[in-house]
Amino acid sequence: MGRKKTMQKKVQSYEIGELDQYLFGQGTHYEIYKKLGAHKATVKGKEGVYFAVWAPHARRVSVIGEFNEWDFGADYMERQEPVGIYSCFIPGVKEGDLYKFCIETEQGKRIFKADPFANYAEMRPGTASRVTDISHLTWSDHEWLEARETWDNKNNPMSIYEVHMGSWMRHPGREDEGFYTYREFAKSIVDYVKDMGYTHVELMGIAEHPFDGSWGYQVTGYYAPTSRYGTPEDFAYLVNYLHRNKIGVILDWVPAHFPRDAHGLADFDGTPTFEYGDPKKGEHPDWGTKIFDYGKPEVQNFLIANALFWIEHYHVDGLRVDAVASMLYLDYGKQDGQWVPNKHGGNQNLEAIAFFKHLNSVVLGRNHGAVMIAEESTAWPKVTGDPEEGGLGFSLKWNMGWMHDFTEYMKLDPLFRKNAHYQMSFSMEYAYSENYILVLSHDEVVHLKCSMVNKMPGLGFDKFANLKVGYAFMIGHPGKKLLFMGQEFAQLREWSEERELDWYLLAEEPHRQIQAFYRDLLHLYKKNKALFELDTEEEGFEWINKDDTFRSIFSFVRHSRDGKRNLLFVCNFTPMERPDYRVGVPRRKQYKLILDGDDVKYGGKGEEKPAIYKPEKKECDGRKYSFAYPLPAYGVAVFEF
Repeated sequence: MGRKKTMQKKVQSYEIGELDQYLFGQGTHYEIYKKLGAHKATVKGKEGVYFAVWAPHARRVSVIGEFNEWDFGADYMERQEPVGIYSCFIPGVKEGDLYKFCIETEQGKRIFKADPFANYAEMRPGTASRVTDISHLTWSDHEWLEARETWDNKNNPMSIYEVHMGSWMRHPGREDEGFYTYREFAKSIVDYVKDMGYTHVELMGIAEHPFDGSWGYQVTGYYAPTSRYGTPEDFAYLVNYLHRNKIGVILDWVPAHFPRDAHGLADFDGTPTFEYGDPKKGEHPDWGTKIFDYGKPEVQNFLIANALFWIEHYHVDGLRVDAVASMLYLDYGKQDGQWVPNKHGGNQNLEAIAFFKHLNSVVLGRNHGAVMIAEESTAWPKVTGDPEEGGLGFSLKWNMGWMHDFTEYMKLDPLFRKNAHYQMSFSMEYAYSENYILVLSHDEVVHLKCSMVNKMPGLGFDKFANLKVGYAFMIGHPGKKLLFMGQEFAQLREWSEERELDWYLLAEEPHRQIQAFYRDLLHLYKKNKALFELDTEEEGFEWINKDDTFRSIFSFVRHSRDGKRNLLFVCNFTPMERPDYRVGVPRRKQYKLILDGDDVKYGGKGEEKPAIYKPEKKECDGRKYSFAYPLPAYGVAVFEF
């Protein structure tokens, strides 16, 4: 019997093929965003758009938009099995056209949804998706990307400026809220960041979101840079411009939850599609949001492909993953009876753990030099550990323990700091258990917590002096650094997304002085390997005296790998001058004073001091050698040796 010849239909690149469906169903179609969504195409000589959406429990789906007068009966989509993707080609649809999906549920109800894979959205309060072609973005940052391939966060400085773009700076007096466009922001932020000495900018709230007051943490358009500030091309310009100026870009990324907005992901096809079906697993009672179902391969795929989309398609250098603890713990923010234990009876979300290992292995495996940063507030072990050894695979973790102890200590009247001395040294007990970033983020300057300077005790000079010594301690402490915008010049008011920072404060000397101090700290940090290259190794840090409790003084050394240009820090957390202060030293070498917090340019008295200090054979701090240094009130001194 002869073999029958079969003609196999050639699948167009924009169409959903059998392999696409198989990989998506397995959770491993890492570029699914090139297939789902809306993509310009030409079929039989006709130009138009190919639409595809995952809606497994829908009875029918159609595309509605400006091109068919929002008629749900005009353009029905074809269902493809086995995973329930609907697709169709509509000729004549143009770039910029608005559209949604009309989903007919199993109960016969029609619901109207924005495209989960849309690359652009209508300006809020509108909720439609907008057809756009992002396949031809213009890039000229190849040198940066090549260098990133061999960049290692462990051995390099990272000083991150956390920025909410819509409120960093605005055009005054405009009726449209005065937002800077991505392009305007690019030029302004680069000038400022280069002057200050930051290495990276972390952007809050870039993925499309309907409500300004969510700060971008309740996302409806995971694949769309928000239209508030311009087009996808404009956002690409911003990333490219920062890279051309040797500044890294980190985005906040929110895989923990999503809002209930009618046009968003919630009950997408009339059933819990992206979220867990059981409300005890699928809802955050405190936040009023939905929780992704990390057990569904398609949902895992949606999120992992999204992480890759920002890093590979938009060239960003890393993602700061929001609310990791809320994903790891089934009972996070819930009372007894509001959550369901895992199969072992515990409170760990086993599916979220597997998701993180998969996510970080793929993202970092495909993109050497990129970083995945966990905002994780508990003692969960091995957050930055290797997935093959039971870790979650993140590059870095926010050090929330350090932040809490630091801010609580700094709020105290100096008279009482001696009773809480351990709060400033305790972090070194666990400093090497993870790869940490020391953070003073937006969360610390909202919700009646006060700005950083107004957390400080005292009045006037004392507040600024306290903040200076606190910042110096932070820069000297092991770990990468992050500071939220405005705190570098001691913004007085709490942050609000509704207005720009209080830049007018820089007309006043104390604000200029603390900005100058923080600027000099950042440049000191960037140019001294002792402050970053041994962050994760114990030999990089040495206490000289962590037990000077009564005087509330801390002294420590940061060591470089080659033993050259080591730095000695002395930080006085009281308004008491110590003219007879003596510090023990590890070596009998010359010690050069390279930063004096008492300098007039920082608001100090500016009393003259020698530039070089030679140790004497006098025991101090348990050391054979020491030298005397007149330590001012709230004194900060950094010596190089």
